[in-house]
Amino acid sequence: MLNFEEMDKTVTVFEQMEQNVGPVVLINKFTVKPEETDQLLRAWAADAAIMKKQPGYISTQLYRAIGGSSVFLNYAVWESVEDFKRAFHNPEFQAKFTDYPPSTVASPHLFEKMAVPGFCVA
Repeated sequence: MLNFEEMDKTVTVFEQMEQNVGPVVLINKFTVKPEETDQLLRAWAADAAIMKKQPGYISTQLYRAIGGSSVFLNYAVWESVEDFKRAFHNPEFQAKFTDYPPSTVASPHLFEKMAVPGFCVA
């Protein structure tokens, strides 16, 4: 079962889902016991297949921490918060939470690109 832990204790991902901005990036950190890594990967791939079909989905990439770590990072791009929210509340997607290993903790949070003069463009 997928357990949630907020990345930011002052603003929940559910509060973020009430914003009207886009495009947005979902950053979702997963932690899992090392022996449950394969089950996490199967569950994540099934979720990604569902999300890929949703309106507003642009792309996703899963990263694994190096050095034998069992921490993973999902980076997913969406056209808008509204698109992500609709996809997140999709019953087919929600039903997949039970496929995750028992030790899985997910920390999803939404971000928007920002400009930093001389370094980043918005």
